[in-house]
Amino acid sequence: MHIPPSRALSRRRALGLAAALGGLGVAGMAQAQSKWPDRPVRLVVGFPPGGGVDVMARIVSQPLSEVLGKPVVVDNKPGAASNLAMIDVAHAPADGYSVLFGPSTVQTANPYLYKVSTNPATSLVPVASVGRYQLHLVVRNGFPAKDLRELIAYARSHPGKLTYASAGAGTTPHLVSELFLQAADIQALHVPYRGSAPALQAVIAGEADFVMDPGISFPHVQTGKARMFAVASASRSRQFPEIRTIVEDGIRGLDLDTWVGMWMPVNAPEDARSRLAGALSQVLADPAVQKKFHTLNGEAQFMGAAEYRALLAKETEVFSSLIKNRKIMAE
Repeated sequence: MHIPPSRALSRRRALGLAAALGGLGVAGMAQAQSKWPDRPVRLVVGFPPGGGVDVMARIVSQPLSEVLGKPVVVDNKPGAASNLAMIDVAHAPADGYSVLFGPSTVQTANPYLYKVSTNPATSLVPVASVGRYQLHLVVRNGFPAKDLRELIAYARSHPGKLTYASAGAGTTPHLVSELFLQAADIQALHVPYRGSAPALQAVIAGEADFVMDPGISFPHVQTGKARMFAVASASRSRQFPEIRTIVEDGIRGLDLDTWVGMWMPVNAPEDARSRLAGALSQVLADPAVQKKFHTLNGEAQFMGAAEYRALLAKETEVFSSLIKNRKIMAE
């Protein structure tokens, strides 16, 4: 069939216009998807203000706001070892505006400790890791021992007398304390509190003998209100390099840090997850942010979703076995 040149030209123009409009439509859709966030983002923290996880959230929230161009606000929902915060996020609209900010135990230990209808392993998806911080075995000032070995000897010669505080049943300080007791072959009564700050205050007040502290005890150790006996990591503390690790004192296999990360509801848009992870990676690379983490004796350490998921799987093996062997129950 012969098409006159003028009509052929018109047809080519029409096809070109259609292609341009189609391309504009695709670009428009991509632009619409990339508009996240267009309103404030909540970082839901399962602990009260003042503890290690809360302080980490506040360190990154402001620079995240600057990178994303929208406010990133910390929303404290304390209780049940971050389960209340986890449920809040899991049941929130899956639009990327509610983000769980918490310790890895939310996913690696809580399902084995609590009977909760919302399973974090299937209701939430990891976005990225934020960092980690060390735990320090801190004792009350009047405790009748001068170091870790004497504490262990005291526990063995005074069965049923030793007590320890924690940030709550199922939290990393609780589980690492139980790992320590298991490795040292001693017993102690668990006294749970609603966060690391209240747990530390309980030790300072003499309500408990020791606590696995995330770093908020440093001012009190420096002023003599509490004493630090050991570090529950493979390396010594930056702030107190003279303090030995628990492994150095002969308790093998205890070199765990508290990992902190971010999760979104499982059906949250991939675009929102990737943009938040990218912004977080940029924030954590800032030397000023890294310095603030160091004040907690922590480390800003970014891992993408896949790498963080692998770490969570390994930690799940450790904590699920501990919970079963020690018959640990949520209190």
